[in-house]
Amino acid sequence: MTTIKEPGRTIPVAAEYDVLVVGGGMAGVAAGIAAARHGVRVCLIERYCGVGGLATLGNVTIWLPICDGMGHQVIAGMGEELLRLSVSDLGDEYKAAQWRSIPECWQPGGDLRQRVEHRFSSRFNPASYMLALEKLVVDAGVHVLYDTRFCNVRREGDRITHVILENKDGRSALAGKVILDTSGDADVCNASGEATVSSDSNVLCGWFYTLSDGEVTLHQLSHRYDPMAAREHATGPFFKGDVADDVTQQILQTRASLRDMLARIRAEQSGRDVQLIMPATMACFRMSRRLVGRGTVQGSDVHKWTETAIGLTGDWRRCGPVFAIPFESMCPVRTCNLLAAGRCISVDNTAWDVLRAIPACVVTGQAAGTAAAMACATTGGRMGDLSVSDLQADLLDQGVLIKRSLLAEHRRRADIPR
Repeated sequence: MTTIKEPGRTIPVAAEYDVLVVGGGMAGVAAGIAAARHGVRVCLIERYCGVGGLATLGNVTIWLPICDGMGHQVIAGMGEELLRLSVSDLGDEYKAAQWRSIPECWQPGGDLRQRVEHRFSSRFNPASYMLALEKLVVDAGVHVLYDTRFCNVRREGDRITHVILENKDGRSALAGKVILDTSGDADVCNASGEATVSSDSNVLCGWFYTLSDGEVTLHQLSHRYDPMAAREHATGPFFKGDVADDVTQQILQTRASLRDMLARIRAEQSGRDVQLIMPATMACFRMSRRLVGRGTVQGSDVHKWTETAIGLTGDWRRCGPVFAIPFESMCPVRTCNLLAAGRCISVDNTAWDVLRAIPACVVTGQAAGTAAAMACATTGGRMGDLSVSDLQADLLDQGVLIKRSLLAEHRRRADIPR
């Protein structure tokens, strides 16, 4: 027998919200806070027991730059707020743990010339950052559901009416006017019948810490990956982030590599008691599954302006390039009250490696949360009827940088080697 029939059941609707945010990574945190600050009822659904995703539970503790590497800040608003929060309780710097404050030149009144040499970034303690993000989310008035897995959606025509969940209460549904897919894997988009693209080139990855003689050290365990989401320049084995067995095997084989790496470290430091602490507690995928939306960000869009930009991002890998992120890249094709944010927005393989990073995730998360709140108030949740110019005006009021000049004026200097 290859199938079984499950009896039909009536699923209780546990609550109703204006905005449902599926996924509590950095994009979900930004989206939930932005929506709640606009006075709407927000529920953040997270399958793990902490927010921040890869940044906190995955120990990927680098707040990548919010500048262009040429001395110009290109991300502000919540992108700057959450970066500063990441090291708000950091006293001394810890070189072995790679916890480092924001460069002094990026503090108010800092040396503008030094900003060319030092990018606007930080390296943080993932445990303390998770607690700080959680407090920020709760204080904003967001209702958090931990240990809760998204299962499916209920549709009526071109809209989602309910999100179906599983947790300790069993199977239930939440009603929402606007749904935000910040899952990192386009789970809601896929369940809604939207077109998606998945990558089969994810590699072993799982950063971890050790403790020895009172010193905490970060170890960045990762095989080489291909920035174009391919296998050609990567080191296998390879995994798909939307296949159950692949996810499990990525975790198991990463941990086998961790044990081997830990044994080598102990052999190299014979005589010292090297203890493993804080391994990653989630599957560490870079690029898994993403939306194919109404508009797609491409690598060739560097320095290109779009009239529907909801924010900018630099390229964390090199100095110079700046991308304008169009609202359409977050918009599905057939579902009117759904937006994607974070690494699962609509991008091609040449831009995915840039747009998956923390800064861009927070930019799209803040825009999605703001758009959701505005749509609840003005369009009945229909994103296609939302005024993008009004959204841009609201984001500008929040301090988001949406400036054409930040793209055009640096185009000629973009390829200067650093």
